[in-house]
Amino acid sequence: MAARIDSLVTAGSFSLDGGTWDLENNVWIVGDETECIVIDAAHDPEAILAAVGSRTLLGIYCTHAHNDHIGAVADVQSLTQAPAYLHPADDMLWKTVYPNAAHLPLENGQHISVAGTELAVIHTPGHSPGAVCFYAAELGTLFSGDTLFHGGPGATGRSYSDFPTIIESIATRLLTLPAETIVLTGHGESTTIGDEAPELDAWVARGY
Repeated sequence: MAARIDSLVTAGSFSLDGGTWDLENNVWIVGDETECIVIDAAHDPEAILAAVGSRTLLGIYCTHAHNDHIGAVADVQSLTQAPAYLHPADDMLWKTVYPNAAHLPLENGQHISVAGTELAVIHTPGHSPGAVCFYAAELGTLFSGDTLFHGGPGATGRSYSDFPTIIESIATRLLTLPAETIVLTGHGESTTIGDEAPELDAWVARGY
């Protein structure tokens, strides 16, 4: 039996380049009745732990290291002892939140197993250098973090981000997935690869 996907929305703030903004984040939990993983431990450790419940938390998998996506990692770890995983190209962002805490590395092509289901790590730099997505082919689902949203790519107007890079990541590594793939995003509503693919040229033309 394939793993199921649970979700919750947590609220907090994002800070970078001297600014702070209030926002809501999607937290995704993949697993079954006995074990699970958390994708992006954002803002609210109590809500995340309540959603995990009595299950064994195998790991906290970070799509990138902006503080709104990793702010609850330490508190969740303190009660579960679950390891945190992050692409090392985002280490400089991680250290702004956790200067003395380590994480385990993610790399492109790596596979994550949970509840009999595999998720593939896809490195998609652009929103940040170490941004990744997680693709669960068996579930027909992509967890896109802040790389791809309903209506366009993630923001690239701040430090360590780059618009041409995120467009290349999306075009070559995400839009090649099956059109029916559900895209579960880091913020806001979900979409599909098929709904977003036709818009690529328009994003490039208007610069986002």
